[in-house]
Amino acid sequence: MLPKPVKKAKVFICGLGYFELYANGQRIGDDCLVPNFTNYTQREGLDHDRVSIDGRFTGYRVNYLAYDVTDVLRAGSNALGVVLGNGFYNCDVTWTSPFGKPCLLVQLQIDYRDGTHDTIVSDTTWRSHASAILCNGPYAGEVYDARREVSDWAGADGDESGWQRVKSVPGPNGRLTAQTSPSDKVTEILDPVQVKALGAGCYEVDFGKEISGWVRFNHVTGREGDTLNVKYVCESPLGTQQYIFADHPASWAPRFTWYVFRKAIVSGLSRLEAGQIQADAVNTDVPVDAEFASSNALFEQIVNIWLRSQTDNMHGCIASDCPHRERSPYTGDGQVSCAMVMDYYDAAAFYRKWIRDIMDCQDPSDGYVPNGAPWQPGCGGGVAWGAAMNIMPWEYYLHYGDKEFLKECYEPMKKHVANMLTWMTPWGTMYQQMREPGRQEPCMWLNLGEWAPSYGLPKDELVHTFYLWLCLYNTAQASGVLGRSEDHVHYTQLAESVKQAFHKRFYDPKTHSYGDFGSNIFALRMGVPEEVRSLVIETLHKEIVEKYHGHLNTGMLGTRYFFEVLSDYGLHDIAYAAMNKTDFPSYGNWISQGATTTWEQWDGRDSHNHPMFGGGLTWMGTRLCGVRLDASAPAYRHVVIDPILSDSLSWASYCKQTPYGQLLVTVENQQSEIKYHVTIPVGSSASLRIPASSSADVKERGLDLVRAGLRYKVCDGELEVRLAQGNYDFQIHK
Repeated sequence: MLPKPVKKAKVFICGLGYFELYANGQRIGDDCLVPNFTNYTQREGLDHDRVSIDGRFTGYRVNYLAYDVTDVLRAGSNALGVVLGNGFYNCDVTWTSPFGKPCLLVQLQIDYRDGTHDTIVSDTTWRSHASAILCNGPYAGEVYDARREVSDWAGADGDESGWQRVKSVPGPNGRLTAQTSPSDKVTEILDPVQVKALGAGCYEVDFGKEISGWVRFNHVTGREGDTLNVKYVCESPLGTQQYIFADHPASWAPRFTWYVFRKAIVSGLSRLEAGQIQADAVNTDVPVDAEFASSNALFEQIVNIWLRSQTDNMHGCIASDCPHRERSPYTGDGQVSCAMVMDYYDAAAFYRKWIRDIMDCQDPSDGYVPNGAPWQPGCGGGVAWGAAMNIMPWEYYLHYGDKEFLKECYEPMKKHVANMLTWMTPWGTMYQQMREPGRQEPCMWLNLGEWAPSYGLPKDELVHTFYLWLCLYNTAQASGVLGRSEDHVHYTQLAESVKQAFHKRFYDPKTHSYGDFGSNIFALRMGVPEEVRSLVIETLHKEIVEKYHGHLNTGMLGTRYFFEVLSDYGLHDIAYAAMNKTDFPSYGNWISQGATTTWEQWDGRDSHNHPMFGGGLTWMGTRLCGVRLDASAPAYRHVVIDPILSDSLSWASYCKQTPYGQLLVTVENQQSEIKYHVTIPVGSSASLRIPASSSADVKERGLDLVRAGLRYKVCDGELEVRLAQGNYDFQIHK
């Protein structure tokens, strides 16, 4: 009962696992599957689970949300209502471990027009009632029995008979924190492209592309007690979606789960028309803010299927490995693709939250970072997974320039490399062999090297050592940005010593190689001694062209660097040819089989919706179009534009909405000349690099920089032109 006019009213709410809020019978907000998934509270038994760890974590966190309900409340009687679902908080299947039973915390803050205030909180005077949702869960699906609906249940005049007082229960021990990260929402609505009657009240509905979300029905009818059943067409098992009719038409969709599908089989209806069904794509609301285009249509397709897969895997403000089978926040998958995600999405708030999840899941006693965050005991992985603690914050700084957040991450970065250094071998390399608690033998799922290979796996020790170097290198870079001069020297020297140990341990002077299956890619990404560099490049050339007939030979981790390394070391045409393949193993091979998302394995085994191989696609923007971030002026304050041209490509374009405005680079590689079209936003600057032997050479080729009033320099066969904000069109004769 509100005794006087309301000036402002806000609800602060945390409903675990998921909730929907209502006031006076009206749904409040458009968030789905909230609050976001976090490391909610302590759990028992993690040391004896599917993949066991000690279960010691640095922090626990629970998100709450705030909603303005000023316009919904009225003088006199009002009602707040909440529907609670299980979510990951109360989920106990193969891949997960439950945190607790559903629970609720609510505070309604009211400011009256006369200057007084009131606070209403959830306590034992509140009442509860079983809902029409018979079962729900991320893996279980959802079953709704309309016969059990409670009339006007969240309305001010609802009947309270049959309702029971709630119980006060201990809540999770995570720190209650405002959810500043984006929520899941319905991000796209798809009408069916085909509704095909199969007979006996059964229909096949095709929505044209694979999405993550659910099917929604609009005013469908059935006899009381009949069951409307949806079976999603997916290569992995999905939960149930069922609706049991009451004596009225149904307009309904699930609330507390999601499915992955392009097609669905609907049964239990005598009639279904296209206007009665739609597909809601449901994902964390992280907008795409970049676009790649080129004269090669396959390259555009490759980027687009990855974008679909990445979006499908964003739920609860984490990126999962796959949105159907496991739905788990693997840190290894996350770190290999994070640069690509930041290149193509406005993902600052997304990664700020997920990186905090990783820091929360770090073991405070030894710095170990597990294979998933928030931790789920089905997450297998190894050294490259925990390396997310040192890779994601550095990429975040490059893309978003947030020095304060880098500072927040810095001590966890140091703790993690300290843990890695405990696995040093007598040769100065790293070889991790962790054991599960109480076990004598090392556990494969805690010590993986490479994963999802095209042909074979490099040595685990080699992969572990590469990631030790990369984590040390990133920590050195971070210490430099933060002004930690002693740390900068220390980690720089450590990284250099690991690089030298890598060379001594793995380089074979007889074969001029560090090994097969991406080993030479890792070595060149790290940097090899100058005296063997040309030999290693020649070996890599033969390896790819002769042994693998121009195909990549890498798994999940090596593919992240495969194309960029080839282009950086003079093998750009080989990189181009590998990206352009349409037979095994290649992205094009997936597309030739009808893929609308990226897959887990090059040969098509396992999941058909995995975004991890998107890590290798940074090459499109950073090498074909040449847009590279500058660590000395991050977040697009200054970019280096250094396209690597290929005679096989007529043109390529990358457009990014930066904090300063739109950045656009288009390169046209014509028969007799090269054209550059560049837009630099206000407040930003760029250095455009063009192959040239001297300033005279540049002028002879048709580009008069003096007349154009541009600053430039020529060094090591390259012209560097300094560009301020503005639009530029250059053309230069070959």
